[in-house]
Amino acid sequence: MSRLLWRSLALSFLIVLFTFTGPAVAATSKVLPIPEESFKGKIGITYKDSKPDFPSSITAPAQAPNVLLILLDDVGFGQASTFGGPVETPNLTRLAERGLRYNQFHTTALCSPTRAALLTGRNHHSVSTGVVTELATGYPGYTAILPQSAATVAEVLRQNGYNTAAFGKWHNTPDYETSAAGPFDRWPTRLGFEYFYGFLGGDTNQWSPALVENTKRVDKPSDNPDYHLTPDLVDHAIAWIRSQQSIAPDKPFFTYLATGATHAPHHAPKAWIDKYQGKFNQGWDKLREETFARQKQLGVIPENAQLTPRPKELPAWDSLSAEQQKLYSHMVEVFAGFLAHTDYEVGRLIDGIAQLGELDNTLVIYIVGDNGASAEGGLTGSVNELKVFNGVPENPEQLLASIDELGSPKTFNHFPAGWAWAVNTPFQWTKQIASHFGGTRNPLVISWGDRIKDQGGLRSQFHHVIDITPTILEATGITAPTKVNGVKQQPIEGTSLTYTFDDADAPSHRKTQYFEMLGNRAIYDQGWIAAARHPRLPWQATIKADFDQDPWELYNIEKDFSEANNLADQNPEKLQKLQKLFLSEAKKYQVLPLDDRAFERFDIQLRPSLLTGRTSFTYYPGTFGIPEGSAPNIKNRSFSITANVDIPESGAEGILLTQGGRFSGWSFFLEDGKPTYAYNFVNAERYIIQSTETVPTGKSILRFDFDYDGGTLGTGGTGKLFINDKQVAEGRIAKTIAFRWALDETFDVGRDTGTPVVETYKVPFAFTGNLQQVTLDIKSAQPQIEQNSGISKK
Repeated sequence: MSRLLWRSLALSFLIVLFTFTGPAVAATSKVLPIPEESFKGKIGITYKDSKPDFPSSITAPAQAPNVLLILLDDVGFGQASTFGGPVETPNLTRLAERGLRYNQFHTTALCSPTRAALLTGRNHHSVSTGVVTELATGYPGYTAILPQSAATVAEVLRQNGYNTAAFGKWHNTPDYETSAAGPFDRWPTRLGFEYFYGFLGGDTNQWSPALVENTKRVDKPSDNPDYHLTPDLVDHAIAWIRSQQSIAPDKPFFTYLATGATHAPHHAPKAWIDKYQGKFNQGWDKLREETFARQKQLGVIPENAQLTPRPKELPAWDSLSAEQQKLYSHMVEVFAGFLAHTDYEVGRLIDGIAQLGELDNTLVIYIVGDNGASAEGGLTGSVNELKVFNGVPENPEQLLASIDELGSPKTFNHFPAGWAWAVNTPFQWTKQIASHFGGTRNPLVISWGDRIKDQGGLRSQFHHVIDITPTILEATGITAPTKVNGVKQQPIEGTSLTYTFDDADAPSHRKTQYFEMLGNRAIYDQGWIAAARHPRLPWQATIKADFDQDPWELYNIEKDFSEANNLADQNPEKLQKLQKLFLSEAKKYQVLPLDDRAFERFDIQLRPSLLTGRTSFTYYPGTFGIPEGSAPNIKNRSFSITANVDIPESGAEGILLTQGGRFSGWSFFLEDGKPTYAYNFVNAERYIIQSTETVPTGKSILRFDFDYDGGTLGTGGTGKLFINDKQVAEGRIAKTIAFRWALDETFDVGRDTGTPVVETYKVPFAFTGNLQQVTLDIKSAQPQIEQNSGISKK
């Protein structure tokens, strides 16, 4: 009797466990690759008295689902209509109605850190990504080098029988490792993804993206005059899934789609922008109120939630001029069209999976933003994000003159900070501000066929982006490995969300979570959160501020959903306890040292480089697509470019050497046979130095010399052109780029990829003569970048 009882109990336990975790009960290997099987056949003298035995193929656990992981970029909590926002997102709503909405899900407040945490299941500082790759520093939590001890969920799934692919934004490879010379260890295809199609950097031009396929730079399709990146990514994702399912229908897939939308530049087809004409004329203050009311009506925020007030740093809508209101309204119309267009494209991907009959067997995890909406456009917005990164203020006249081109290939646009605050309703602040939920609270939707019974339900457990990897592993029945590719693994720091699928009222399994970004910091612990916002605003350069002087706030978010009531004065003991806890967690997870420097960390000399110690660089035709982190740094210094050419009798034209494009860059080329040097200062001013003489037939040496004024960053200089050592032109370049040419445009030899530096030529404007080589020599050192340099005053 006792034996029968134990058998019955054991069977009941297995049934419950199977129902909860889904596909499999047996644990998978904790060591990857899975150890090879020993030969179980027989070896005789000949094959006739032998017995073969092939090793078993690696297969995923029985009934393991497909996984579709979707991540949007720079989307606020109150932006999508699914969560009460003003932008129609019917496809996100469709998933929510067949799955679950989560209203207390958190990110890290910035791009690369969220992605590193998402794919590894560890805190961003634990995997050395405390900041975006372009700002990496030489401290353990900030190198932007993903450690081998933190294998991605893609690598774990791949070695457990999944096919894996990633599409879109990556932003987890060190800036200086993204050239054709690699190394490729931290590219997607060496971090678990068998196929990659997208872009490696922080943002890209949606009309002319810096595309990579696997480890090769590729051009966008040239046969589509209406090309836009998002449909291209979805087309590639659908094609890959169809191919995978056609060849191996019993093998599950893991697809990661990370759009460039809605990160700047806000690029969207005009038809989608026009859908929102006049929809934001009420301004950002009124939009907050309207969104807040819709959120309560939908039930995505509690009935007792409060709308937090506008920060004093942002202007009231009514204080703006009529011209400003007209311009700013259109800027957010573009932004809204961008998200609506993205939702449509994601819907195509969902439909593509449904047409294969696989949607009910696919765990869909849809994270609506890697942080809150971005205030990096500053108080006025921008027609060129590169101005923000170089501390160059916008010109009001240029802004107004560009109103009809916003969202088009002619602009690299961003909206004003007031709109970012508005679409982060009901929370305080924006992207970068990890101290408050405006920077870290993002909508999450999960659907999984009939595995989720409470379809259309809401979940309010406190969770973080590090919880997604353990959720995927539990849902697929795969054990978190302790060793991968010979390297002992760091413990996964996230906790699975699967317990929430069947129990809306289950207590949160996440009890404690720290937040930190650029000195903004917070600590959550069992319903309470302490927060310290550092004074630097998202659009500012480094400021003079002491971390010890940052005021701390205290909120009981079990009763105060939106962090509206600061209890620091009423409960100083609780605040002090949480402050100590933050410091303890910061030490534990490699958060220290705190660092609030912004623009000056763009300096590529602060990081390792293939260029270190070199002052002379020789390039040959066919070399193109070199990212800024791997290209010679000519900013803030004197330099010389020498091109060896052979001109046919018919003459020649085209690019010799170029870097950047329409929004910031320089180009050395032949136009009508005349050597020309063009300098594009953030698309605000262009300086053209052109020879009066053409290059003769035959071999010639063309040279451009730039003598930098020096003294400080971003000053001007004098440029001179030479044909066979004879000076043929001289000109003044009054202003130069101080920090960053671009995040996506590249350094190219013999042709121009991306966008043109000047509109007098069309890309690729390939050189039609014989370009033998180009040499670039750096002549003087860059001025020392001082902390608190005040470059933003330039």
